[in-house]
Amino acid sequence: MKSVMSQTLPLRGAVNPSSSEQGTNPGSFARAPDIGGARSFSSPDTPGMPAPSEKTAWDFLPEGWVRDGEFAKAPEGFEPVTQLEFARLGLVTPEMEKVAQREPHLTAPQVRDEVASGRMIIPANIVHKKYKLEPMCIGRAGKTKVNANMGASPVSSGTDEEIEKLQWAERWGADTVMDLSTGGDLDATRQAILRNSTVPIGTVPIYSMIIGKKIEDLDADIVKETLLHQAKQGVDYFTIHAGVMRRHLPLIKERLIGIVSRGGSLLGKWMLHHQQENLMYQIFDEICDIMRQYDVSFSLGDGLRPGGLADASDAAQLGELAVLGELTERAWRRGCQVMVEGPGHMPFDQIEYNMKLQRTLCHGAPFYVLGPLVTDIFPGYDHITSCVGATAAGFHGASMLCYVTPKEHLGLPKKDDVKQGCIAYKISAHAADVALGIPGTRDRDDELTKARAALNWEKHFELSFDPDTARAYHDEDLDVDTDFCAMCGHDWCSVRISKEINEFNSGKAAGFEREKVAKSAALTEEQREILEKRGVLSPEEIHRLASKTKKGVGAQDQQAACHSDYATPETAKRLQEQLVQLRVNPDSSTAAE
Repeated sequence: MKSVMSQTLPLRGAVNPSSSEQGTNPGSFARAPDIGGARSFSSPDTPGMPAPSEKTAWDFLPEGWVRDGEFAKAPEGFEPVTQLEFARLGLVTPEMEKVAQREPHLTAPQVRDEVASGRMIIPANIVHKKYKLEPMCIGRAGKTKVNANMGASPVSSGTDEEIEKLQWAERWGADTVMDLSTGGDLDATRQAILRNSTVPIGTVPIYSMIIGKKIEDLDADIVKETLLHQAKQGVDYFTIHAGVMRRHLPLIKERLIGIVSRGGSLLGKWMLHHQQENLMYQIFDEICDIMRQYDVSFSLGDGLRPGGLADASDAAQLGELAVLGELTERAWRRGCQVMVEGPGHMPFDQIEYNMKLQRTLCHGAPFYVLGPLVTDIFPGYDHITSCVGATAAGFHGASMLCYVTPKEHLGLPKKDDVKQGCIAYKISAHAADVALGIPGTRDRDDELTKARAALNWEKHFELSFDPDTARAYHDEDLDVDTDFCAMCGHDWCSVRISKEINEFNSGKAAGFEREKVAKSAALTEEQREILEKRGVLSPEEIHRLASKTKKGVGAQDQQAACHSDYATPETAKRLQEQLVQLRVNPDSSTAAE
């Protein structure tokens, strides 16, 4: 059967994401990896998709630079500052070495070559490197990354709360964090975040430029002064909305929701007031020179991104994207690292085209996308509607996904919203990496599958991304580690039955055997809080799970009687059903304590 399947399935040469090619899965259906080429890890192109650009950052060397074999020579006396400049000279930096350690499928020279081509950036401000920053990469040759947004607003939060959210985001897997503060002491908040973060920090500097001012008063001196100040503080990447042009503004008139980007709307108003081209576009070369001094990476902002499905892929959005391609070339010529921002709200069927058009217009510069949200009618659940689109975006070419929290469109995210957004997007990023066939990305999934097959609950929880939630949800129904769960019960547990069939390997992987069942440990503080928030169990039941009396499960010598090794199937079934009933009906007079 396996040989027949291998002949008929449309495999395209991608690496199997399992290092040991375990199980019966034939591997990824993505294209063969092209490290060093335009399709490092890529999805098959649907007919009609734009082809990758034939150009890279090598086609946009600064004045006075010349190619010298694989690399380039700079003018005499030139001192490299940015990761792009070091890479062009053929030099492997300590940051590139650290990236290779974090991306074991890449070597440090491969990281250098991807940076030199412009397909990868290492956002690492030379000042931030003196604090706690741990260098990472953003690029399609690497794993898909996740950004978490946070920041104080005029009506909510402050510096202490933002630091707490920063550390919370780092705990739940954010690869970078953007400080989008628009209220409070912006400067102090930013400085505190930079000194406490281990991940790169991005900002949208125009917010600081207009605090206490009208947007109409913005001028070149204010822009340059603000950028230099934040660069000196250590900000690793700036969102600069330089692609919104005067000629785009008439294209917005028929949109259902106009301009939803704060930076884009502010600059649109500035252009209409002054009857001039976008100020950021006018002085773009000077902005590059400021950012180069500290190796601040560009995140070229999508000021005209769609704010609803009806406005997706319109002339304004795609017109701005073409300008962002031009700005990418200009930034590369001045030695700056570049990534490009993308939509937004977008029907699912349009995502691949948008990802691949950016690859063409921006010559493979990393694409950093918000979602996209694939429907507009689920406020309060937009971390889900957007991570659906984000999975497709990652598979079709996006290098970093900007998370969306349940508070999107509704208010400033709180601590738990940050966690929910991070986890939703770690799911998207990981799913995309497995689908793309990035080596080793499925290994942990396979290990958890073996633990689940062996009914080894402790290993199951240990391998899960959020062990506390997994354990708490399990114990909410059945707080003993037995050879079934409350979903099916003992007699109906297919995993237990498969394990008992001698012909099957399922559940018998070496190293995953489980000991005889024992009563699980008491809930930790975090697990108790998880169940309190769910509101399913009474406070008394949660207290019992946290204190773990033997009486509640009929255990003796820490062995649960509902396990089939210690009771007849009839007894096990009766006890299991009783336990489930007790969880569902906390007011029952027979509640255990």
